[in-house]
Amino acid sequence: MTTAASRVTPAELRGLFLFADLDGAQLQWVADNADVVVSPAGTTVSTEGEPAECFFVLLDGTMSMVRLVGGSEVETVRTSQRGVYSGAVQFYIGDRIPQVYPGTVRAVTDCRFLALPAAEFEAVFRRWYPMAVHLLEGLFFGQRDIAELVSQRERLLALGKLTAGLTHELNNPAAAASRAAAALRERFAGMRHKLALLAAGKIDGSVLRSLTGLQEDLVARIGVAGELTALERSDREDELGDWFDEHGIGGAWELAAVFVPAGLGPEDLECVVDAVEPGALEAALRWLAYTVETETLLSEIGESTARISGLVDAARQYSQLDRAPHQPTDLHDGLDATLVVLGAKIRPGITVVKDYDRSLPKVPAYAGELNQVWTNLIHNALDAMAGEGTLTLRTARDGDCALVEVADTGPGIPAELRRRVFEPFFTTKPVGQGTGLGLDVSWRIVVNRHGGDLRVQSRPGDTRFQVLLPLSEGPRG
Repeated sequence: MTTAASRVTPAELRGLFLFADLDGAQLQWVADNADVVVSPAGTTVSTEGEPAECFFVLLDGTMSMVRLVGGSEVETVRTSQRGVYSGAVQFYIGDRIPQVYPGTVRAVTDCRFLALPAAEFEAVFRRWYPMAVHLLEGLFFGQRDIAELVSQRERLLALGKLTAGLTHELNNPAAAASRAAAALRERFAGMRHKLALLAAGKIDGSVLRSLTGLQEDLVARIGVAGELTALERSDREDELGDWFDEHGIGGAWELAAVFVPAGLGPEDLECVVDAVEPGALEAALRWLAYTVETETLLSEIGESTARISGLVDAARQYSQLDRAPHQPTDLHDGLDATLVVLGAKIRPGITVVKDYDRSLPKVPAYAGELNQVWTNLIHNALDAMAGEGTLTLRTARDGDCALVEVADTGPGIPAELRRRVFEPFFTTKPVGQGTGLGLDVSWRIVVNRHGGDLRVQSRPGDTRFQVLLPLSEGPRG
């Protein structure tokens, strides 16, 4: 338990490096307004996140400072140097920012601390050192503004990646639907011509009924036939082409290319031979081919539009436009949406492996910001592999945290650079290919916004960025 003791004298204050250059009146003010508190070994002097009411200066003993990272305490300082300070270290800014203790300070041995009330110290400090206060404020707010600009720049870069990825991914199904619609228009024109022949009475009614039944049978087969390899498809088209030649049907290769993907072979078309007169066989087969091709084109349009709809859903999941900023979040949804958005970056030589622990509970998080983290980590991994390798996304539970790991089989990060990868503007990419913002922003999102941790392990062929996120609700950044 921390308890108040006697006051310190001006002479004792002058022996501390922090107060060595104060004049007599200033030393007397500190002596009159500061309390000396005794903290037995093991007691807590100040707690991270609580309102910062005092500026503490170590007089005797050994103290430690810890920060909460990813739900675990990390010791940042352990010292017995007289005069070191902690607590309300930004007192000079006053109430323009929330004044909270940046870390938890504990007494390792029996300690004595000088405790200055932050509000009173701020007022007198401004009178004593007005220029120094202006310089310190400029440094603090300048760094904060730079960090915000960096964050905005990275958001713009992420938006550019999202736009480029979606444009590329949407182009393929949109082009396929457009081609199918144009072909469908031609097929409908052909079917109208066949209907004109029917209206002229050139096809017997009983034959028409048989063909209608065959038509429904053929339509039912579309989509049921298994996927054929290129060799299997070629062999079956040759077989069906020979059958057409035997029956005197022209354009055998064109008809075969329609019937084979629908799973139809010579034995199926023998039913048509039995249903119509020999002279009407080719017209009947072409009419049925129009039906099969029309259904195939409609299926292609349906698949293309479904793909477009899926991409839009992925973009909505990625951007979180219609969701609350902070909410229980399924991390797998964000990872999958990011893979879709970055689909254009995933070259044919890249293998994507998903090792998901589906039992992982939802995590309280800013989902949209986490998607920015996944984008940065996955984008960097793909760049590192230069179009060939394995990208592994793994999720697991790690104590009270959810673990998300993005791994690649690239050349790795040298040990001398590994400790710098989270610094702003530091990049291992060639000039013009990286901003050095992505990992810095990712660090601030994970650590500052979510109270988690971001780590890197790397050796040639195995680089892993590990994100730890608390599973329970904590203070928001």
